[in-house]
Amino acid sequence: MNDVRDRSHRLNRANGIARHGRLRHRHPLSTAMQVLSGVAAVALVSSASVAAIAAKQVTDDLGEGVQIQGQPAPKAKGATALSSYKGGFNMLVVGTDNDPEQGTAYGERDATLNDVNILLHVSADHTNATAVSIPRDLITPIPGCQKPDGSGTTPAMAAQPINSAWGEGGLNCVVQTVQGLTGLPVQYSAAVSFNGVIEMSNAIGGVPVCVAQPIHDRYTGLDLSQGTTTLQGDQALAFLRSRHGVGDGSDLGRISSQQVFLSSLLRTVKSNDTLTSPTTLYKLARAAASNMQLSQSLNDIGTMVQMGRALQDLPLAQVNFVQYPGTTGGTGVYEGKVQPSTELATQLFTKIKADQSFSLGADSTGIGSESAASAGQPASSGPAAGSAAAPTAPAAAPSAPAAAAPSAAPTPAATASSDTIDGLQGQSADQQTCSKAFGS
Repeated sequence: MNDVRDRSHRLNRANGIARHGRLRHRHPLSTAMQVLSGVAAVALVSSASVAAIAAKQVTDDLGEGVQIQGQPAPKAKGATALSSYKGGFNMLVVGTDNDPEQGTAYGERDATLNDVNILLHVSADHTNATAVSIPRDLITPIPGCQKPDGSGTTPAMAAQPINSAWGEGGLNCVVQTVQGLTGLPVQYSAAVSFNGVIEMSNAIGGVPVCVAQPIHDRYTGLDLSQGTTTLQGDQALAFLRSRHGVGDGSDLGRISSQQVFLSSLLRTVKSNDTLTSPTTLYKLARAAASNMQLSQSLNDIGTMVQMGRALQDLPLAQVNFVQYPGTTGGTGVYEGKVQPSTELATQLFTKIKADQSFSLGADSTGIGSESAASAGQPASSGPAAGSAAAPTAPAAAPSAPAAAAPSAAPTPAATASSDTIDGLQGQSADQQTCSKAFGS
């Protein structure tokens, strides 16, 4: 029996491809770490001397929040707490491609797709984290979801590309789908559009990105010379959206190229004055709050403060960016899509659920990136690189008493001895990498 529901009558879509309206190949890219930088920004701005004004303005920007099935009603918003978040958490960041406020600047579309889905897990002791990028064309069941207007529930579907979940019920339906796929509860979620990526990259002052060969992508207008360029604004968005300019021209190649940006972004935030500059933090907080849809659970400054403080001390060597494992070249419902690699996915999520750190095998960077050494580019020698090797994890002990024992501290030796998951594509945040140009 065929469980795939034909929706062509509603969206006038061709079979077997992800549709984006009249202009092809226009895909969104947002980053979990930009949103999390915004969370950290709210945390530190609210404790600065301009706390009263900043907190009020950011709160006004947040709006009402999106109700997520299975999550309790939000508590009354109280005074901002300055302590770190207690325990671990999972946060889903969704990138959408069809914000009404952006008009037709990025093409006209007949539907909104959740083309970017990044699930961040932070361990209970705040010593390691994993960000999982889920390919937009990964085939998975989509459960029945409450409609945003409250008029009922959509029918459950089997074997659908995950980027169709938004059209079935917005952010809530993406959360329900990811929970079913990963087996992890998603306590917090946020959706960001093209404008959000632009404004947050501007607020942070740009992100240095290495490319191994010149990158030219006429679809996004990206034109980069070989070497390292600091990207912000429209150029940062073009880089994050570029598919035809990197790797093999696929979304999977783009994900590994994105991880070059993500890891550099995190190194930048932790090494420069972003986390200590009230002006920069305020700009970032306003940009994040003004350009995101937040779940009701995240739509509170006190919660953001606690999460932000928990994230500040994460050691870079213990932060992994990985791609949800999958293969191409399948048949039937998997033709032209991504088929989950269930055995490898089970290994990954068993580690995540147990809060266990892990390392990646050799040559894990994927088809859209490579190590800086392989690209013939010098690795950064500034504080961003040094911060990865410094064993500073014990600083997180006040918020995680169970991790206070010396043996629990994530030292470089502990990282080296952690279990390796061979076959995963990705990199750690302290790894210096470069994007590979298309066809290289």
